[in-house]
Amino acid sequence: MNLIGIRRKEFKLINFLTEWLKGDHTERQIVLMISLMVGVCTGLTAFVLKSLIEEIKHLLTSEIVAVAEDTNFLYLVFPAVGILISLLFVKYIVRGDISHGVTKILYAMSRGRSRIKSHNRWSSIIASAITIGFGGSVGAEAPIVLTGAAWGSDFGKRFHLQPKTLMLLVGCGAAGAVSGVFKAPIAGLVFVLEVLMLDLSFSSLLPLLVASITSVCVSYAFYGTDPLFEFNLNKAFTIDIIPGCILLGIACGLVSLYFTRAMNWFEGIFGHIKKRRYKFLLGAIVLGVLIYFFPVMYGEGYDVINQLINDAPERDIMHNTLFSATQSNLLIYLGLVLMFKVFATTATNGGGGCGGVFAPSLFLGCIAGFIFAHLWDMGLGLSMGDACYVSPKNCGLYGMAGLMSGVMHAPLTGIFLIAELTGGYNLFVPLMIVSVVSYLTINLFEPHSIYAMRLARRGQLLTHDKDSAVLTVLNLESLIERDYQPISPHISFSKFVATIAKSHRNIFPVVAPNGTLLGVVTLDSVRLYIFRPELYRQYTAGQFMKEPPAVLTVNDSPKVAIQKFKDTKAWNLPVVDEQHHYIGFVSRSGLFTRYRETLITFSQE
Repeated sequence: MNLIGIRRKEFKLINFLTEWLKGDHTERQIVLMISLMVGVCTGLTAFVLKSLIEEIKHLLTSEIVAVAEDTNFLYLVFPAVGILISLLFVKYIVRGDISHGVTKILYAMSRGRSRIKSHNRWSSIIASAITIGFGGSVGAEAPIVLTGAAWGSDFGKRFHLQPKTLMLLVGCGAAGAVSGVFKAPIAGLVFVLEVLMLDLSFSSLLPLLVASITSVCVSYAFYGTDPLFEFNLNKAFTIDIIPGCILLGIACGLVSLYFTRAMNWFEGIFGHIKKRRYKFLLGAIVLGVLIYFFPVMYGEGYDVINQLINDAPERDIMHNTLFSATQSNLLIYLGLVLMFKVFATTATNGGGGCGGVFAPSLFLGCIAGFIFAHLWDMGLGLSMGDACYVSPKNCGLYGMAGLMSGVMHAPLTGIFLIAELTGGYNLFVPLMIVSVVSYLTINLFEPHSIYAMRLARRGQLLTHDKDSAVLTVLNLESLIERDYQPISPHISFSKFVATIAKSHRNIFPVVAPNGTLLGVVTLDSVRLYIFRPELYRQYTAGQFMKEPPAVLTVNDSPKVAIQKFKDTKAWNLPVVDEQHHYIGFVSRSGLFTRYRETLITFSQE
């Protein structure tokens, strides 16, 4: 009874707040107040997620490993246990798919509804905390972004706001999530602009800022105002290192390309496996073996980043590995980590875990920058001395920005995130050089980010181009007109004339008994025969049938439909399903009317 009473009080409080906000407030005021609440919720959610991960990790690595004889063996087992628990949680409790969090947000926004399932407010947190706490080689940022978007969507649905406003609140949730988990409000704002591709206008800027600042203030309340990573600048930027920054940007772009394509290839292997237990076995084996030989892949890897950018002893990084006997093996060890980390990340998610590529991108970027700095100094340091020396710890930061820029196609996010993560604002120029060059490099090979490419292949990606965005948001199925009267090819012409008399259409689909579309009969093709009753018994409807100029499938995008109307100059085209069963018609006038209405909505502030 006490629990029921608590739930009733909670509902009463929520309903009271809802009615109060709906009172005498304008929609703009309501949006600002909701963005404030979204910021509070995402900040608290980020704290809960990070606390859960740390508690699980502390229990496993400090308590259990401390009494074990072979810690690497436990590292072989822990990730598999985490993936299994997460898999069972998703299968039996959530009963839905919570992977690819940012991709799900992009898909929801591209459909024009921006509706995220409410369970994502908590399901992604629990699944990712279990996965990462047990050593899954992924990041917690994508799940927390999905959680934040779910908060924004949930508030928007409760207030019955318009789809465009709902999309803005989803962006507020995502911005608040990034801001809260990284204590980086500017990065949260530009993440929404670059990765979620939300158009930034004056009306949308303020709610995004409110959500970001509120969320980061909540994080400050729990963790203080210090940056996430400790960093002390020991070599300021000079113009001499610009060539090195350009080359590092190219290297980061190529590593980003390798990361993206290797992940897609390995995800394809998991996609071809139908049974979950076989996916789990493959993911657990690959991840366990990799972490056994490379313990730095355990979890998010932020402790390794701290070691690299703070000149930690090499023995600490390679502790308890096959490479720890000889300290000169550090670059070889890190090079192998750079090569195999992508498989550990993909195995974690493919096997049933929950996580994102934020942390792996930062982790690999730091390693790539560190390796590049040592190779650069060994190559030019011998011939040119200290003039062209680059700091490995500085290059670790540059590489983090470069990898994030390349993998996510988000150079501004990479620049501001690294500056805010470390307080390294004095390195803005080299961060910008590396990020931009990395983005330009990967853009030669991959036009879309790792999040967007899945949707882009299906024509479901929302972009800043309003024309393309409108075509993406439009749903062809909603444009289908189903009041056309289908006829059999064998009915007599007299019955066909009776059908014409009852219809207000001038085109008739000819359909087989099993529902397959055979062709169409137009009123123009039978007009001369309608007024000659003596011919009614000599013809059947099928004798006047002809093939339509083109056929649309229910899965075609509006862009494909427009192109077919343009090519055929037709006014109406039939729509069929995958088995070529007749569904209805789409009219040119209906399609372009809906297009104009949606374009006007997009153009309004």
